[in-house]
Amino acid sequence: MINDIRLGGTAPLQQQLYQQLSQRILNQRYRPGSRLPSSRQMAQDLGVSRNTVNAVYDQLKAEGFLQSRAGKGVFVHEDITAVAKPAGPGPKHPIRTTMALPPLPSPPVNTLRTVEDANLPFQPGLPDLDAFPIRSWNRILHHQESRRALRGYDSVQGYLPLRRAIAAYLSASRGVRCGEHQVIITNGAQQALSLIADVFLKPGDRVFCENPGYRGARYALGRYRNPLVPVPLKNQVLDVESLTGLGPARLLSCTPTHQYPMGGVLDLSQRMALVQWAQRNGCWIVEDDYDSEFHFYHKPFAAIQGMFDNAPVLYVGSFSKTLMPGLRVGYLVVPEAVVEPVLWAKQISGGETPLLTQATIAEFIESGQFSRHLRRMRQLYRDKWQLFQQRVAEELNGLVQPVAESAGMHLVLEGDFDDLALSQWLKTRGFGSTPLSAHYIGNTAQTGLVMGFASASERQIEECVATLRSGFTDYC
Repeated sequence: MINDIRLGGTAPLQQQLYQQLSQRILNQRYRPGSRLPSSRQMAQDLGVSRNTVNAVYDQLKAEGFLQSRAGKGVFVHEDITAVAKPAGPGPKHPIRTTMALPPLPSPPVNTLRTVEDANLPFQPGLPDLDAFPIRSWNRILHHQESRRALRGYDSVQGYLPLRRAIAAYLSASRGVRCGEHQVIITNGAQQALSLIADVFLKPGDRVFCENPGYRGARYALGRYRNPLVPVPLKNQVLDVESLTGLGPARLLSCTPTHQYPMGGVLDLSQRMALVQWAQRNGCWIVEDDYDSEFHFYHKPFAAIQGMFDNAPVLYVGSFSKTLMPGLRVGYLVVPEAVVEPVLWAKQISGGETPLLTQATIAEFIESGQFSRHLRRMRQLYRDKWQLFQQRVAEELNGLVQPVAESAGMHLVLEGDFDDLALSQWLKTRGFGSTPLSAHYIGNTAQTGLVMGFASASERQIEECVATLRSGFTDYC
């Protein structure tokens, strides 16, 4: 039994145990050739996990302090003085273990803070993870993981069967005009946006952004300190008429099929006017089609990308909303002339997207399970959307104004209150949200909450609305 080791303080337990055992062996408090307790017994004596003890034992064995004897246990090395003796005379002066770091770069103007718990119910952008057909997915995954061809390298552009499946799906469901050679698989939509910034932006190039709009796009497209110019909304969609008075821009980032976060849908005439404006002004449109699959009562308008031949559109999508965020797989559809520059940027910044995951998604689409899953989710999210609206109208009438569009995975609750404080307070109660004001550029902002109902159960919807009602007592 070990009874002379005490673990405490702030250092990791594994580090503390390693230091104390190695010191006792070097000082021969544990004699050469003596047997140490089993890892199970040591863990029990010290009140730590067995994994911690095993990790320390393995490290001491690798450094020559300990030896294993089959069927007998772990022993202190019999000739510990020879094993632990340094090779060479050693340094003449003590080595400093603490020193200043080299100068750090200035942080970007817009710093993207990680969400402490992005899987809370009502966190925007989070699908219903419990409704995902995990058994069907696992069957496909097990089938694919046995293929030797998927264990090596493939293509920076992406797995060909997946690119082919995406091109066919987008053509049928969104009217996108492309071949598989124009599809580039990315590590989520965020990498697609970052690649666009790498390829298209030079110092000083202006970027037009919806205001309010998707923060992830602003962070990606503005990280080189390119000026971000807010474009106002009109009737919850991009105000296309206002573009003529804003001057030139290199990129325009928009969510035309379901404006984020306000939910409006850009109609056909507005889409045509937007493309014509972009062509006249030499501006590229970044079309983020992030949840176009979830329109509840009508088929969404065709994507802007497919409305004209050779349109100046960079089409961005992902499987985070339609499948699950943990896959980290997105895609970028670009004109043929843009493919090679984007592939070069992806090669040097991130390389390939995980091949096994791509192959699994490809079979999931080709087998028809993707379409069936989308139909189920569309019905499920419509039911949740209706319930959430109903409970908000009944319990929060006069406190908030819901911005209710029949699409998507979130609902905006506008109101005159401290949305940042209320969002933080909700998080302490176990509910996610984002402040509406955080989606604005500049000092003029509407306040409210962006609530992602897709991830919430019926019980959680009831509980959240009741919690909100009590919270408005302090924050309105």
